[in-house]
Order: sequence, then structure tokens, then C-alpha cells
Amino acid sequence: MNKIESTNGKTTKNSDTPPENALQDKKTFLTPKRLETVVAVLLGITTLLSAWASWIGHLHGGLQSINFTKSNNIASKSTAEYNLGMQMYLADFIVWNTARDYYFELEEAKADGDQVKIDLLTEKIKLFEEQNASKILTEAVKWMEENNEDNPFKMPGMTEKYFESSQETADQSQELLEEGKRDNKKGDSYILVTVIYSLVLFLLGIVGTFKDMPNRIAVLSIAVVFLIFGIIYMCTIPLPTGFSQMNFFEFN
Repeated sequence: MNKIESTNGKTTKNSDTPPENALQDKKTFLTPKRLETVVAVLLGITTLLSAWASWIGHLHGGLQSINFTKSNNIASKSTAEYNLGMQMYLADFIVWNTARDYYFELEEAKADGDQVKIDLLTEKIKLFEEQNASKILTEAVKWMEENNEDNPFKMPGMTEKYFESSQETADQSQELLEEGKRDNKKGDSYILVTVIYSLVLFLLGIVGTFKDMPNRIAVLSIAVVFLIFGIIYMCTIPLPTGFSQMNFFEFN
């Protein structure tokens, strides 16, 4: 509603409608000053997140190196145990070849009915096996006698018994190797996160170079989208095994 007032013979027109500038200020929520504040806050958050991702990625890289080193050391131990098992296998094979001759003599003594020779050979075989045969061969000979076999090496799984320790060690080495590979993959993922945050920092840094507010808002929106994506992606990547923030702060 307009009002007409007269002052000193002059007529003035008053209106209840606010000026156009005031209406424009009320409609514009994101002013240049507020936009600068938002950009500053996002820069700080992104910088902290980037530093965090870089730190965790470095920890994964350290675990990768440790697991690879342990895997190599255990693999060397597995090789040594395999060689030891092979030597034991060959030694038992030689022992059995010698003991087999004694068993043949024992069978001849039994056929002749010579009890003195039977007792002598039985004791001789017992002492020979106790002094020279491994536990694996001793167990196999017992199995041979119980099953009326002529060769202890026919016992199922006997050969594998010589290399059980080596195989267990090899499995440990492989497990650590796979863990190192997983740490490497996780570390690479965190590096990718830092690249995303770097892109966000770049976009936030160039917001102020645009003069028009729509362009500024567009670039800021893109930066926010990448920032949200980076945060979500980072949350899906597991932290290092046994990770605890207090474990990395040492006070002398």
C-alpha cells in the first residue's frame, strides 16, 4: 500500500515494499563471504583427512615389508626342513635295506627251527632299529608287521611324514606372503584416497579465481562430491592389523 505525504508543499510517495537490494540479500544465502568461510573449513577438513590417509597408507606399507621379510625367512627355514626330511628319508631307506637282510636271516632261522639264532637275530634287529631308525620308520615297521607287508615304505602317507614340518612352515610362509599382498593392496588404496583429496584441495583452491557466484558454487559442489566419495571409500578400507592410535605414541 502506497502513502502520499506532503511536506513543505512537496509530495512524497512512501511504499511498504522493501527495496530490491534488500530482497536480493534475503534470497541469497551463500554470499561471497560465507562461501569463503565454507571453503576455508573444507580445506582444513580435507587437509586433515589427507594426512590421515597418508599415515595409514604408510603403516600398511611398513606391515607389507615386515610380512614379506618374515615370509622369506620362514621360506628359508622351510627349505632347510625339507632338506633335513629328505636326508632322514634317505637314511631310513638305507637302514631298512640293512635291516631287511637281518629279516631274511631271521626267516631262514625260523625255517630251520634254530631258536638260538632266532633270539639272537630278533635282539640284533631290535637294537639296530632303535639305534638307527627314525620314529617314522619304527612306526612303519610296526605297521608292516601288523599288516603282513614286506616293506614299511608301503604304509599310507609315510613319505609325507618326513616333510610335514617343512609343509607346515611353508604354509606359514605363504600365509604371511598373502598378508603382505593384502597390506600392499590396502596401502595402494589409501594412496588413491590421498589422490582424491588432492583433487578436492585443488578444486577448493581455485574456487576464488572465479568471479561469478554460480561458477564458484559449481566448482565447490564438485569438490564436495569428491570429498564425500573419498570419505566413503576410505571408510571401506580396513585399518592395519592390530592398529591402535596409542601404540604409535611413545613417551620416554
